[in-house]
Amino acid sequence: LERALAEELPATLQEGGVIRSGWSADLDEAREVRDGAVDFIARLQSRERERTGITSLKVGFNKDFGYYLEVTKSNLGRVPEDYVRKQTLANAERYFTPELKEWEEKVFGAEERIVQLETELLGAVRSEVSSSVTRLQDAGRRLAALDVLATFSRCAERGGYVRPEVHTGFDLDIRAGRHPVVETMMPREEFIPNDITLGEDGWIVVLTGPNMAGKSTVLRQVGLIQLLAQIGSFVPADAARLPLTDRIFTRVGASDNLARGQSTFMVEMSETGAIVHGASRRSLVLLDEIGRGTSTYDGVSIAWAVTEHIHENLGCRTIFATHYHELTQLGDLLPGVKNMNVVVREVGDDIVFLRRLMDGGADRSYGIQVARLAGLPDGVIARARELLAELEGTHSHGGEGLGRRGAHRPRSEAPPDQLSIFQRDHPVVDHLRAVEPDGLTPREALDLLYKLKKEAGDQT
Repeated sequence: LERALAEELPATLQEGGVIRSGWSADLDEAREVRDGAVDFIARLQSRERERTGITSLKVGFNKDFGYYLEVTKSNLGRVPEDYVRKQTLANAERYFTPELKEWEEKVFGAEERIVQLETELLGAVRSEVSSSVTRLQDAGRRLAALDVLATFSRCAERGGYVRPEVHTGFDLDIRAGRHPVVETMMPREEFIPNDITLGEDGWIVVLTGPNMAGKSTVLRQVGLIQLLAQIGSFVPADAARLPLTDRIFTRVGASDNLARGQSTFMVEMSETGAIVHGASRRSLVLLDEIGRGTSTYDGVSIAWAVTEHIHENLGCRTIFATHYHELTQLGDLLPGVKNMNVVVREVGDDIVFLRRLMDGGADRSYGIQVARLAGLPDGVIARARELLAELEGTHSHGGEGLGRRGAHRPRSEAPPDQLSIFQRDHPVVDHLRAVEPDGLTPREALDLLYKLKKEAGDQT
């Protein structure tokens, strides 16, 4: 192949130049004829200008008429007798000479001969190579495997990866795990590694914490570490004990599909449905915020039910990153669920992201602090704090009262159909809060009911 084929190959055989010089004496001779004829035609223009005194004379070519000598109308009186008219234009005449015609035939003949010879020679090379195709394919597979393994080795050496222990059991245990891509985009000492364990005593992690704290990074790095281990690579961690996994399911990011008429929520639900229907006990499921594309109560309910279903029916290792703090109650209700959060620290009105995982659920999302970091105006931030204080003071959490299927948890107040952030509670509600129903006689209770009904009518 090295001796037969040119160093730089053309896109098509018709362009020529496929066979290397020196492979075929016949082909080399045809090329010399062609190249010599082309050089002759180039020299002919200078010679004819000098002979005729026509400085504007030029030698041209087109595919219909071949090579020609072109003379402008103003110089026709200087045309020699041996010029034969070939074509008339508006402002010029085109001619040929017997000598030009002879060299033209040599060029065309050589070009045709070259294409014919290169086609035949390439066919012969193909035939010879085809007898060794099995050996070549085997060599290709071996080189591909070496390429992959060398890349694994280089990444492991540069990144300080370790050899994972891959087993056929259930437990997943990663010590000081890192994200292989994120850590390369920042100084090594700035990336905070984290431990995570999923096993028989807790195979679902409900991961809470504010935006930008690093929940999604943790999710992705667990998935990538599992994938790297199963394709034979070392992994970015201090130690890793990983089970064989049949599939890795992810529901990460938010996007719509306008072409198919699907909203962000519809895409979320379609992806979640594929996970629920396709995952097995040996799968790894990574969920990043499901239910956020709809109302709060709907979202909490869907996220809660999906988590219950994974726990009761699938039993697969799962990490669920969420802003629904209500889901942390599942850690008390379901034996396979445990809570973890990404730690932050408040410093005055600001927060510091520590990027460190710890047990337990987060009690706040720090959304206003994150909004402030993102550059929202101070007036907007101040108003948001006022509204947050009002909401926290007048409404219970949306998930309060939820429980494991079949269980009942008390709640202090049923949520309203829609939160009002611009009005105080109705006076009748304040009156009801002050009532001690166990201390009322039936007659007093009836009188109170009429009184409250009258107050409600007066307020409307």
